[in-house]
Formats: sequence, structure tokens, C-alpha cells
Amino acid sequence: MANKWRYDVFLSFRGEDTRKQFTDHLYHGLRDAGVNAFRDDNELPRGEDISSALIQAIRSSRISVIVFSENYANSRWCLEELAEIIDCRKNSGQMVLPIFYGVDPSDVRNQRGSYAKAFVRHEKRFLSEEGAVALARWREALTQAASLSGWDLNNVADGHEAKIVKKIVRRIWNELKHNHLHVAEHPVGLASRFEVLNERISSSSYDVRFVGICGIGGIGKTTLAKEAYNQFYHTFEGKSFLANVREKSGHPDGLLQLQEQLLCDIFKLKKIKLGNTHRGMNVIKQRLCSRRVLIVLDDLNHLDQLRTLAGDPEWFGPGSIIIMTTRHLDLLKEVGADLYMARGLDEEESLQLFSWHAFRNYHPKEEYLNLSEAIVNYSDGLPLALKVLGSFLRDKSLVKWEHTLDKLKRIPDNDIQAQLRISYDSLRDDTEKALFLDIACFFDGWYTKDVVKILNACGLFADIGITVLSERCLLKADVTLTMHDLVRDMGREIVREESSHSPGKRSRLWFYEDILSTLRDQKGTEEVKGIVYDSPASDELTVSAEAFVRMSGVRLLKLNGVNVCGNYGLISKELRWLHWDRFSLNCMPNDFYMLNLVILEMPHSNLREVWKDDRLLGNLKVLNLSHSYFLTRTPNFMKLPKLEELILNDCTELVEIHQSIGNLEGLLLVDLSKCKKLKRLPGSICRVGSLRILNISGCSKVGKLPADIGEMASLEKLLADRTAITQVPSSITRLQNLTELSLCGCKAANLTSIYSLIWLLVPTMTVPRSNNMLISSLDGLTSLQSLSLRDCNLSDGTIPVKIGSLPSLLNLDLSNNNFSHLPDSISHLPKLRKLLLEDCVMLKTLPKMPPRLYTLSTANCRRLERIISVSNIHTLELEDCPRLTEISGLDKLAVVDIRLQGCKSLSAKLRSFLLQNQFGNQRSQIWFPGSEIPGWFSYQRAGPSLTVRLPQTQFSKLKDPVTVCLVYEANREINAYPRFITLYINARTKNSHLSCTGCTYAYISATSEDHIWAYQETLVVGDEVSGEDIEIEVVTESAGGVRVKRVGIHLGKHIGLDNASWTLGNMEVGTSNQFPSEEMIQLETDITENGSHQAEPNSDGDICYAEEENGSGYGSSQEKRPPKRMRFENIEEDGWDEL
Repeated sequence: MANKWRYDVFLSFRGEDTRKQFTDHLYHGLRDAGVNAFRDDNELPRGEDISSALIQAIRSSRISVIVFSENYANSRWCLEELAEIIDCRKNSGQMVLPIFYGVDPSDVRNQRGSYAKAFVRHEKRFLSEEGAVALARWREALTQAASLSGWDLNNVADGHEAKIVKKIVRRIWNELKHNHLHVAEHPVGLASRFEVLNERISSSSYDVRFVGICGIGGIGKTTLAKEAYNQFYHTFEGKSFLANVREKSGHPDGLLQLQEQLLCDIFKLKKIKLGNTHRGMNVIKQRLCSRRVLIVLDDLNHLDQLRTLAGDPEWFGPGSIIIMTTRHLDLLKEVGADLYMARGLDEEESLQLFSWHAFRNYHPKEEYLNLSEAIVNYSDGLPLALKVLGSFLRDKSLVKWEHTLDKLKRIPDNDIQAQLRISYDSLRDDTEKALFLDIACFFDGWYTKDVVKILNACGLFADIGITVLSERCLLKADVTLTMHDLVRDMGREIVREESSHSPGKRSRLWFYEDILSTLRDQKGTEEVKGIVYDSPASDELTVSAEAFVRMSGVRLLKLNGVNVCGNYGLISKELRWLHWDRFSLNCMPNDFYMLNLVILEMPHSNLREVWKDDRLLGNLKVLNLSHSYFLTRTPNFMKLPKLEELILNDCTELVEIHQSIGNLEGLLLVDLSKCKKLKRLPGSICRVGSLRILNISGCSKVGKLPADIGEMASLEKLLADRTAITQVPSSITRLQNLTELSLCGCKAANLTSIYSLIWLLVPTMTVPRSNNMLISSLDGLTSLQSLSLRDCNLSDGTIPVKIGSLPSLLNLDLSNNNFSHLPDSISHLPKLRKLLLEDCVMLKTLPKMPPRLYTLSTANCRRLERIISVSNIHTLELEDCPRLTEISGLDKLAVVDIRLQGCKSLSAKLRSFLLQNQFGNQRSQIWFPGSEIPGWFSYQRAGPSLTVRLPQTQFSKLKDPVTVCLVYEANREINAYPRFITLYINARTKNSHLSCTGCTYAYISATSEDHIWAYQETLVVGDEVSGEDIEIEVVTESAGGVRVKRVGIHLGKHIGLDNASWTLGNMEVGTSNQFPSEEMIQLETDITENGSHQAEPNSDGDICYAEEENGSGYGSSQEKRPPKRMRFENIEEDGWDEL
């Protein structure tokens, strides 16, 4: 990033007094000492506006030195400089050093003597109110500056200028030398990361702040901490950067020496003796409790380090900031620090940083581009890796690059590994290290819950251990476990180093070729603890059981597509997890020892029965035989007393579930989905009081649920989609813990569907009421959060009237049913957030909506005419409702996403209302039929893109949302998918892109007419760009037969009803300022050299560019302009097109 400080020192002086004498000596003394000093006669280019250049120089200097002389106050420029310097001292903590050259400090402070005479002249010259304000500002600046510690030349070194200059230079040099830290040779990506960190550091609060920067080794924590220190240290009374705390604290008396360094830094002492750390803690607390200090503790790895150096916020004065870098998230949580998780570089930043080190340029040489991208991909955004590999490959041949990349795939770089391994070495015991190595070698990217089950089976306490690894920044744990690629490779390298040339002597085998050689050559040893062999579905491997005879310690075994010939008793008896995809035998061999198995997974097997004899597997908790297409019956569950999960989904030949399932006291999950030949569930399953999830979806022959299903007190999810169930037992109302009930596609054989089909052809027919009472009552389901009754042939009267009595319901899906209205009680659902009513072809009206509804979807409800009270809804999905004419409650709508494609009956008034009033200061979008962009979109052009140049005088418009309006067509006759539009909003100045680029995309439905898509985005543009012209560019890309025909953009505050007048009957829309003026619309275009259309400034000073397709575009002199007022007396369906 560009350094904030362009100069070390700014010199403010009165030229006629000191330019060729004292100030000249001081300037050259600073320059000779290597200090970058600014003085106006040297630094200002000719023709530059001196006032703005000086202000910029002051703001970009670390220190300002003011030489007060006899005639200093005579100069308005000197006083303006001084006022700006004092502002910088106040706002950014700039150091200010006054020098009194031939004047008394009290005369300057109180404006006496020559300074009083100067102000008499200024008061005569500046008689206006603005002049009085300036005078007061100058006086205050003089008073503040003269009150600061500095040098009075009459009382220093007997007035010898040479000695005084040396003293000043030494003071400034020491100030700069001791504080500013080298950050990085190529600080790529640092600016954006510091900006995020700054939000956590900068606060109006005067409390003591602890801020933690956490991440894996080499991610850039220290670099970011140095940048923060450099940016802030000058605003604090004391500052200290303690580097390498982890390493130094490991030395004898290391923590004591760090305490002494901390105090020496803050009090600018050469040496201090504390004796012991306990005394040091007291001294730090006593001496710093009233000082505002900045302290950086770099690379902490133990809580004792923090307790010894910064044990409590009370140790430090108000406004102090303590910044810590660490790989240990738990350490930061312990002290309640504001957390910043360091993130790696993105692809563009990575390529740039790598290129600086490899090519001394920001981009690779053309012939090295592909290899450079491969290295960047390998480094996965880790700055350390990019720096190390770039420096190593500099000036190397292409062949050397290729060999290096091949080697890295097998053996990681030592320098990178050494940094990353620090986190591994810090793990507390062998259990945590074994857990890390198992995940690195086998389970990176797996579902967390699955890994926890597997590794808990091995006694590794994975629940706790994964939290520890996450707090050490060795992995991220949410739904899945993910490791940085280089951290994963570090773990695998630790295992590889166990035996670099003999894979069979390593603890874990995961690499395809290592496993093949070990099994085929029978070179495995008892050191092997885990094997995960993943092969493509088409590959089959046959090995002898003798290959396993020496691998007696294997506890984790995954074999996909492996056929084992011989005695299965030779396979390890220590197995805890066995995953064998495509197991080829019809049943498990009798000699296969499984007593220690906790998880048995055999998907896509050839099993017809699990085993011949009813063997006891006393430790088995998970049995997964999914997709075993030949399995006909389950084993006797009396022999599986600890079973918790039974997964038999897609076992298409399964016809029987053993009655003994009712004896499983710890069973939590039963998944029988897609068991198409299964006809019933055993009644004994209702005795399983522990069961939480029962999934029988797709069991198309299951006609009923057990009558006593209400006895399953722990049941939370009941999934029975696409079954033959016609009625749910009344006992279901006793399931007080049930949170999800899904019965999609469950319907009785009746005439409803036939009549519905006839009704579509003959709308006047009345559909007879069905007797399909799928659910007679929902009373008692107090925990139910999700209810799905899609495609259940529900007609009027078949939805329980008291559906509004479900106090916890969040999601309700009633799509593809035959009712014409909903029970009014639906409005009483207090927590309902999502209501789906798609494809309800008979639905005509909706009742009042629930108060907290977030999403409403009525897509393809082709008879729907009216929706009542949609206030507070966020997303309205009403596509293809051709008869919809009324949506009440729009004036209170909180919608940011309204989809009305194919709603042909919407009035022009309603569409205009939506466009003008449903955009707040947030990201919003609306779709509906239409072919014209309203006139209040000040800039319009035919074609897919538009550019607007915004002069600096109109910069304030960017503080408000930018609204883009598109007209597009999506031809039904073009059978292409996907159909979509991608919309880019780019902002740039003459020399650079700004960080306010917006991008969104939308999938588009095929239509027979033009549609409008209006989208609003708030661009975040900093004040630093004010003073420059800004171009706003709107670019669209489309596919699948979609064509953008016209683009419009509106900048500034939105036009709402408060700016428009509305009357019913003869409707009047707008006021005189609602549409652009004649002058604004008139855009004289001429063709630029690059072929684009350039418009001259309009009345707002804006300039509009566009690339057009087949037309001159809105704003040309030939196009008809919209009137300033427009009345609609007898508005027709096409009236919207006149807007």
C-alpha cells in the first residue's frame, strides 16, 4: 500500500525572516541525517495551487516543525499553515515541535508585540463574518502551538544556531528511528486488510481496547500489526512493539526481559532492572495506569505471556490499545479481545505478490504465466508461501519451474513448513496431534458431524479436539472441516517423514500409489493406523487378505472398489471405522472380526443379507447400507444393542424391517427413504422413545403410519414425502418435540386431480370437494417449525381450520394444491417467515398475512386476483399470476425483492407506485412486464450498457442509492438454459477504479413480452475521491436467449409519493420536478474517436455516454421526450408504456 506519510517533517516558517538563515541550516541538517523534510520553495511544482499543495504536504507529514519569528504572523499563508497543522495534531495525532526564533513564547501564545500588530492589520483587512472566524481560528492555533514543548533559541546553547540545529535534528531522528517499523517490501493487499482492522481499532470509546489478529502462520498477522503500529503510534503518549514474544519468552528470564523492554520503549529509557516478573507486573500497572499507550504483542502462544505483559485493562490509561497477534484463538477469547481473523490473498493479489518476488514486476512474464498461476493455486493465498517460492524461482528456467512444481505436490517447501509446524508443535498432547494428523490425511472437507463420529470411535475426543484445532487456526469447523492446503500438506509431510522411502511404515496412508504399493507388495506394518483408499467408480482392485496380516493396528479403513481374496480374519481386529464402497460379497464373511467396530458403512454393496449368523456387535453405533440394491431384510437388532443410526436409503429390494428394532433404546436416526418395496413399518418402532429422525420419503408402498406414532416422544423430524399415506394418525398431536413434518405428494385416490385438469380447460366448472383429510388436527404440535404439504390434493375444507394455532411454525409449504382460499387463522401464525403457495391453480384470494412473514411465493397461481396486507414482507415472488390486480398494504411494504414477471393485469398506477416507492436505502430489485423506462431515470440509452460522468460538483449524488432500470426480452422460442442477466455497476475516476463496484445476477424466465428489471445499489465511495470527476458505468451480460434492450440510471435521492400528487379517478402523476427538464433531456451527441456517443453536459453538469444497438437512444434530438406532467383519465392495460 502507498505509505500514508510522504514526508517525515514539514517546515513552517516566514521566508523573509529565516529562509536563508536558520531554516536553511535546519533543512539541510535534516536532509543530511536522512530525514525527508518539506519546505515550500523546494517541493512545489510550478503552476500548482500553492494552498492545496501545502495542505496536502502538511497532512502527509509525520512531524511539523514551526519556526516562529518576528514577522511570522504577518503572513496569512503562515497562519493558515499553522491552523492546518493544529488540526492535524488534533485529528491524526501529528507531532508538533515549535521553535521560537527571536521571539518570546508568551508573545506568540498571547499575541503580543509584533504578533499583536499583525492581528490589527488582519482585522482591518478581514471585516466579514468569515474573516472573523478565520481570525479566531488563527489566534487559537497560535495559543495552542506556543503552549507545546519546543525550543526557545534565546535560552538554548547560548543562542549558537549550529548547536541548536544539531539538538533539533537529533530529537527528530530519534523520534523517527525508534518508532517507525519496516512493514513489507511489497505490501500487496495490505491496505484493504488494514481498513477492516482499523474499524476494530478506531473507536470513539475512551476505554482500553484489546484487539487480536489471529490466523495461521505466514498469513500476514505481524505485517498487519506493524502497519497498524505505524499508522497510530504518533497519537499515543507511549508505544512499544514487542516482536517474537513466543520465541523470546522461551529464553531464560525471557518474560522478564520483555517487561523491561516494554517499559524502556514507553519511557524512552536505555535500561531498567525489574528483578522478577511479579515485580514487573506491578511496575507496569503502576506506571502505565494513567498513560494512553499503544502496545503490540507479536506472536503470543500462551496465556501466561499476556498475563505478564498486559494482564488487565486496568493496567493502562483510558484510550490505550493493546494489539496481539497469535495463532491461538482461545487466548484471545480468554481476554475478550476484539477479533480480526487474518485472511489470505485473493487470486489477483496472490499473483501480484508472487510476481514482485519472482519477476520484480507486478505481473508474470507471458511464458511463465501458466506456471505462475499453478504456484499461486498451490499457495492458496498464503503470503509466506508466495514470497518464499517467488524468491526461490527468480531467474530460474522454465524446466526448473516445472520440476519445482512437481516436487511441491509430494514434498512441501521446508521454509514454509517450518513456520506452519509451530502451531502443530504447540498442541498439548498426543491425542490432539493424532486428531490433527487424521483430519489432515483423511478428512479435510468432510462433514464435521461425520468426522466427529468416526474419530470419537477411535477415542480421540473429537468434539473437544476440533475446537482446540480451530482455536489454533489449524482448521475451520462449521458444517464442514476445512484446512488451508498448506496446513494440510504440513500434516501429511509430518506423516511422510515417519518413513520417507517406505510407505508401509507410516502411520497413515492416503496417497493412491503408496496404498497400491503397500497392498500389492504386502509391505504394511503394525505402524499403519489408517488407510483411506478412494478410487473412481470404474476402477476395481483385487488384493490378497495376506496384505493386511502385518497391519494389525489399523483402526480406520476405507476401501472403495477393492476385492479382498482369502481369510478376512487377517484384517485388523482394531477396526473402529470401516467404509467399504462396492463390497462385492453377498454377505459378510463369518471370519471377519467386527467386535470393535463402531461405524460400519457399506454403500453400493452386493449384500443380500448382512450376515448369516446373528452375531453380536456390542459397540456398533452406525450401520449404513445405503444403495445396497439387493438387500431384502435387516439383521436382528437384538445383536446391535448400541445402534444409534440405521441408514438404508435406496435399498430398493428391502421388504422387511425386523421387529426387534423396538428394543433399541438409543436409536436416534432411521433412514428408509426410497425403499420402494417396503410396505409397512413394524409397530414396535413406536417403542423407540429415543428416536429423533424418521425418514420414509419415497417409500411409495407404505400406506400408513403406525397408529401409536405419538408414543415416540423424542421425534423431531418425520419425513414421509411421496408415500401412499392418506391420513395421519390422530396420535401425532402428542409429538410435542416434532419440529419438521413433511408429507409432500401424499394424496388419496380421488377425482380432484381429474376435475382440476378439466377445470383448466373449462373454467366455469366447479371442482367437487375432496374427502382427503390428510391431517385432521394440528393441536399439540407446539414445537413444529416446518410443515410441508405440497402436492397433497388439498381442497377447500381439508386444511385444519386451527392451523393458526401453531405457535412455533416458521415455514409452511402448501404449493400445488386445489383450494381456492386459505383459512383466515393463517394470519395468526406469530412466527411464520416463509409461505409457499406455488402452482395453486384454483387460488383466488389470500387472507391477511401473518405479521412476521418474510417471504411469500404464489408463482403460477393463475386465478389469483387479490392479496391482502403484505406489510413487512421482504421477498414477494408472484410470477405468472396473470389475473393479479390488487396487492394491499404496499404503503407499509418492507420488500427489497418483488417478482411480478408475467403479471399482465397490474395497473399502470400500481407499477409506477412500485418503482417510485419500494426502494429505500438498501439493495432492492423489482421485476414486472413493461417496455419503457420512466422518464425520471435521467440517463437512458438503447442497448446493454450506459456510462455517466459525474462532475465533482455533483459528487454528493453518490451518497444516495444508484437505481438501474433495464428493459429485456427472453424469447420463449429460444430453447436455451440457463437464462440470466449479469449486471455490473462500476465507478472509477480518471486514473483508477474505486472500491464501490456492484455486481448482481438474476435467472430469467422465458416470456412472450418485454419486462422491466429495476435494481438499486448503494455504492460506498470515500470522501477522498471528492474533487475528481467520477464515471458510473452500467454493463450487462446476458445468455440463454435474453437480450437487454434498454438501460436507464437514476442518481441521487429517489422520487417518492412525497414528490408526487395522486388523485383517484382522473389520476395525476408527478409534479414539475418529477421528470427531467427540457434542458436536462436535451443531449447534443457527437461521435468520439472510439465510436461511442458522447453527450454534452446537461443542466446538472452531468455527461452521459453509451454504446447503442439499433437506435439513437433516449436523449437524442429526434426522440420524443416525456412531458413534465402526465394525466391518466381512462387508463388502459397498455397505459404503462406511456410513462
